[in-house]
This record gives sequence, structure tokens and C-alpha cells, in this order.
Amino acid sequence: MPVGERTQAAVEFLRSASTLVPEVGLILGTGLGGVGREMDVDTAVPYHEIPGFPPSTVESHAGRLLFGRFAGRPVVALQGRWHRYEGNTLKDVAFPVRAVAALGTRTLVVSNACGGLRPEWEVGDLLLLGDHLNLLGGNPLVGPHDPAWGPRFPELSEAYDGSLRRLALAVAARQGTRLHEGVYAAVAGPSLETPAEYRMLKVLGADAVGMSTVPEVIVARQAGLRVFGVGIITDRCLPDALEPVELSAIIAAAEMAEPALTRLLEDVLQEMDG
Repeated sequence: MPVGERTQAAVEFLRSASTLVPEVGLILGTGLGGVGREMDVDTAVPYHEIPGFPPSTVESHAGRLLFGRFAGRPVVALQGRWHRYEGNTLKDVAFPVRAVAALGTRTLVVSNACGGLRPEWEVGDLLLLGDHLNLLGGNPLVGPHDPAWGPRFPELSEAYDGSLRRLALAVAARQGTRLHEGVYAAVAGPSLETPAEYRMLKVLGADAVGMSTVPEVIVARQAGLRVFGVGIITDRCLPDALEPVELSAIIAAAEMAEPALTRLLEDVLQEMDG
């Protein structure tokens, strides 16, 4: 099915499931699906029921789309996302963002779990995404273009909205939340990186590394959405003091820090313009 028809089918289905028109889209990554518990949920739709949505295979992801209200705003939330390492194309990974944009959202909030490359950062700290490195080996915009999606060559000099970043830093300072701003590198995974690869990422300018987020941000910016991104530092990726880490520990760290992330997101959404 062509992507345009696929988007139309998904949007028609979702509009039949809920009459709510969301202002904000939320993508909740590994260990972060519990943000949905703070929502006033109107409708919950399993991904497998939505036409065109790729299946979710990550065990820690709920795999549901939620309509409701959060921080006083109408939102649509994706409890779980898609990754290249699951065998998806980057177009598939980012496709749900096209559907979210077509529902009427103006702002996309992306969250993730990531490894910190800065020695002064601790597990459980929050990372404000200021920029990114796309090291996934591809781009979700490659291939035939539909002008309805937005410009063929979207401009990414400010992929992450500057006004929302400034607001988040002010909110975090007021809350006493440890929030660092930095560059997020997206790699394909699913294996974790070697010490040499962590050294390479630091040389390239990365402050944190993960396996998601960037394809969604690219498509969101093409669609004209402003983007706010925040991650949880779930492990310390220090090449000269590297310790083995299990997925269970990464998920546990994300869940431990989730209340701080939820509080930050709630205040940012309440105070942001538009």
C-alpha cells in the first residue's frame, strides 16, 4: 500500500475511534510507557488494530495508542515505538508520526532511554535533546516523495525547538531536576557498543547514544511539527571504565527516573505556548 494511502487508512480508523483532536503527540520509549498512567485516557487502541502500523516486538513496550488529556492538553500518546533492529525500514519506524501529524498535532514530544557518554552524568539524570547524529545508515525520507508530507529537503538547523528547550531548562531548575542538554547519537543496534565505538561517538560530538528517536524527528520536522525531546540516562557508557549492563537494569533505571520525566513534561506542556 503506498504511504499516502496507508496514512489515510490509519487516520480514518483513528478518527473513527476517537473524536478528540490532539494538540500534542507523545512518543514513550523503553521503560517510559507509564506516563500513560498520568493521562486522563479517553480511548486506547492496540497497535495491531490500526491499519498500516508496524507490529511492536519490544517486550517493554505496551504497544498502544492513547487518546486523552495530559497537563490539561488534548494529546495522542504512543506507548512504545519501533526500531530498525526489529527489521523495520526507517519509513516504517517513522510512519506513525505521519499519522499523528495528520490528526492535527502541532507539537511532537519524543522520549527515550539512552546511554550517557559524559563522566559527570549519572544514571537517572534527564537529557534534553539539543541536536542529534543520524548514524542509522539511512533516512526515512529516502524514496518517492509526496508533497503533502512537506518539503522534499526539510531544514534541520533547529530540529529540536529552541523555545521549548529554554522552557524545559527553566522548569528543571525550578523543580530541582537534573537536566543536561546534549547531542543524541542514534545507532542501529541491537548490540550495545564496544569501547572503541564509544570513543568514536565522543569524537563525533555525541553526549549520549540510543537506537531510536531520530527517524521520528526527521519526519516530524518535514511535517512542520515543532519537536521537544528528552531522554533518561539509563547506563554510563565510559569506554575506559565500561561495565557490562543487562537490559533489565536499563529498564529499571528508566522506570526509576520516569516520575521526574513525567513531572518535567507536565510542567513544560502546561506552560508552553500553542
